[in-house]
Amino acid sequence: MAECGEKLYPKCNNSVWLRSCDDEVTQPISGTVTGNLPYWLRGSLLRNGPGSLKVGSMRFEHLFDSSALVHRFSIVDGAVTYQCRFIRTNTFKRNHAAERIVVTEFGTKSVPDPCHTIFDRVASIFKPSEMSDNTMISLYPFGDEIYTFTEGPFIHRIDPKTLDTLGRKDMTKCIALINHTSHPHVMPNGDVINVGMSIVKGRIKHVVVKFPYTEKGDMFERAHVIGSMKPRWSLHPAYMHTFGVTENYYVIIEQPLTISVCGAVRSQFANRPLAASLQWYPDYETNIVLICKQTGEEVKRYRTETLFFLHIINTFEQNGKLVVDLCAYKDAKALDAMYIKAIEKMQSNADYAKWFRGRPKRLEVSLDAPSMSIIKPQLLADLGCETPRIHYDSYNGCPYRYFYAISSDVDAENPGSIIKVDTWTGKTKTWFDYDCYPSEPVFVPEPDCKDEDAGVLLSALVWGSRECCVGLLVLDARSLQELARAVFDTPSPAPKCLHGWFLPERA
Repeated sequence: MAECGEKLYPKCNNSVWLRSCDDEVTQPISGTVTGNLPYWLRGSLLRNGPGSLKVGSMRFEHLFDSSALVHRFSIVDGAVTYQCRFIRTNTFKRNHAAERIVVTEFGTKSVPDPCHTIFDRVASIFKPSEMSDNTMISLYPFGDEIYTFTEGPFIHRIDPKTLDTLGRKDMTKCIALINHTSHPHVMPNGDVINVGMSIVKGRIKHVVVKFPYTEKGDMFERAHVIGSMKPRWSLHPAYMHTFGVTENYYVIIEQPLTISVCGAVRSQFANRPLAASLQWYPDYETNIVLICKQTGEEVKRYRTETLFFLHIINTFEQNGKLVVDLCAYKDAKALDAMYIKAIEKMQSNADYAKWFRGRPKRLEVSLDAPSMSIIKPQLLADLGCETPRIHYDSYNGCPYRYFYAISSDVDAENPGSIIKVDTWTGKTKTWFDYDCYPSEPVFVPEPDCKDEDAGVLLSALVWGSRECCVGLLVLDARSLQELARAVFDTPSPAPKCLHGWFLPERA
């Protein structure tokens, strides 16, 4: 423990995760641009993440519960503008109408409504509409529409220019999904693929769902299941945040962090947060499951060490081998590290850095190896990496060389770093600036690029000592040299965001 007043991680400012936006920026504001933006860079970087921890006099207890806030950085002709809006979810509207937290979240218990009886809570188990629909993790395109995501069965459509909330889709009605990952895959032909849980003939299954691209009509109306697998524990399916695709397979990582079905029902009945139903099994290995794209059936399982993960970097097949790259932790303490009280007390918690001690690792195995073969992970780089991104349009599901991420080591010399990893050589490059905290670096290829890293990285910036300030950083993806940045003064504190998408515009 640190002595009174002493900070264990003096170079890491935890306040960037504790901020609440009080005033939306509904009309685009101009920023101060330094450096030179590439002439060809035009479009919108859309971001999603935790926007406000406050509802009236109450506060959410976990970062995943914060009210969803979307951001837009618009880049046109060398100028950049900024906007931010809260997603008008049912949960947001109900909480703010009541001026208190009335919907239970991932880590926060709602205030009991005196008008609701115990029988109402029992009934709500069978009404997904009573669940939180706070979609504050990511956002993805479905055709020319943009939707915000979390792991619950709801997604919200937003206007990519005004950031208005335009509607809500309920996946329990669309394709009978109880939940789904926060990171679907957008395929080169425009199809969207995701993995979720569904009840099939009375049993829970992990299912792969396709939303076929169409220029006319509704992609959701055409959604259908294209693959499935049984969980290794029928009443304890694995928690999944991402999944992988390769040329011939959908790749499911079945980690030993599970959702207790019975626990989830009891939590709903007793008004406990969903986090109470998560169970970590430290004595069990992690499974890598392959679902054949042609048949939709599970064809093989491999095993590796006990690990926890949120994000897959990439998966691919090469020379008869399966390769899975992911950001791995030894256990699931990273979720505990995102409780608000844990963030507040991190500077006196000697174990906090260990909770986030993740590393990018590679799982490589011959596709001819028998099922349940053991894979020994290989270290890709001895740096904490999170929210990884690649040259997605050209290399997702294919052999690749580079990925980009932000530092997850709170005790690093420069905890607010952007990292580039060369998976062929193990060499790394970093960018950092004093008191500056970048978010997930999004790769944008330059026109007619021939090299994998020919392009720029876009990252949203916040600063530890400047609450009411947000920025857009543009780096050369080859060298990580700064090309330009735009800085905006905001009317209220600017929280750090999580995930996003770049929408290019034609000149």
